[in-house]
Amino acid sequence: MAKAGRGKTRRDPKRRVLRPGESIRADGKYQYKYHIDGKPHFVYSWKLEPTDQLPKGKKPCLSLRELEKQIETQVAVLTNMPDGTMTVCELVDRYLQTKTGVRQSTRQGYITVQRILEKQSFGKMKIRSVKTSDAKLFLIKLQKEDGRSYSSIHTIRGVLRPAFQMAVDDDILMKNPFGFQLAGVVVNDSVTREAISRDQMRKFLKFVHDDVVYCKYYEVVYILFHTGMRISEFCGLTLRDIDLENRTVNIDHQLQRTADMRYIIETTKTDAGTRKIPVTQDVADMFRAIIEDREPPRQEKLIDGYGGFLFYDENGMPLVAMHWQHRFNHMVGRYNDIYRVQMPNITPHVCRHTYCSNQAKAGMNPKTLQYLMGHSDISVTMNVYTHVGLDDAEEELMRMEEFRKAQAEVEKNGIKPVSQKMFKAI
Repeated sequence: MAKAGRGKTRRDPKRRVLRPGESIRADGKYQYKYHIDGKPHFVYSWKLEPTDQLPKGKKPCLSLRELEKQIETQVAVLTNMPDGTMTVCELVDRYLQTKTGVRQSTRQGYITVQRILEKQSFGKMKIRSVKTSDAKLFLIKLQKEDGRSYSSIHTIRGVLRPAFQMAVDDDILMKNPFGFQLAGVVVNDSVTREAISRDQMRKFLKFVHDDVVYCKYYEVVYILFHTGMRISEFCGLTLRDIDLENRTVNIDHQLQRTADMRYIIETTKTDAGTRKIPVTQDVADMFRAIIEDREPPRQEKLIDGYGGFLFYDENGMPLVAMHWQHRFNHMVGRYNDIYRVQMPNITPHVCRHTYCSNQAKAGMNPKTLQYLMGHSDISVTMNVYTHVGLDDAEEELMRMEEFRKAQAEVEKNGIKPVSQKMFKAI
């Protein structure tokens, strides 16, 4: 597998015979050339033997012969690693075999990565020959030449990095070529999904309510804007999950449809996603209207033991996230065809962002909001979904200034200072 370069018998200035692969450069530095899988590699040193004196002004270094011994040891290790000849695709396949018990959506993501690698020349490379520069150039190609998004590349690298780490842990490779930060290699061109403003939400809801085509979806749009449910959670709701008397909605599962068109019930995205949320009277009225207008199929089909879903398609199957995504696209498109001031992209997930943002700006306790959103980590609630802009900052500064003036006034009149709790906190 490894072969040193060959040449005529040569000697160094001290008349010592240079071994195959050894040579002296014009600057007097010793060089050793060797090959791994047909590719040349080089090491250099100012000394041939450990006992040689280092030229004046040069930094201490190992001698060329010492470096050669290290290389021989590494090559011997690599030679005894037959699995190092497997391709990148074969390594990824092996790694994914260890990923058992993952969600269907995660499994589908793995399959997508496998299909991408199968079409790439990088996927056919022997893993032992993959250098860090190869890994970086591959990701750069995906973005610049193939036009893949940062999010897609992040997912692909999210499989390749642990797959190569598995090879390192199995003593198949000595280094993980994907052990670098992605942000320094490809440009993060992902678009943040922003919440829309209260005014935009009101205008969009009024448009849907008044439109002769899309008014039938008004209750759904209203519910998503005022509960923050994930769309897969909403699709999975059944009649028994909705308690109109106590105004609560039980969320302990979600409905998904796989790439091969199978309908499945999964647990919520996180353990914190399993929750029972209270709803306002107007949201309860929306659910009541949906239930009253509901037209069940001739035969209720059970999905993993669940039946009684709120919406069905023409084939008697429950609606899934994709259906509502298309409906939102059409509604926004129709709005923008009518009005000069365009509405930004609104999706079911934007409704979720908007709900969280509105509740945070209204002063809801962060832990309460975390529970309602079903977030497992409070940082997600605080940093990802809470959108605060210039208007919010100005409003908060004005509120603080009013509090300061009021506090100064009561102190001036000898009245007991008021507590800041009397004022709304954002």
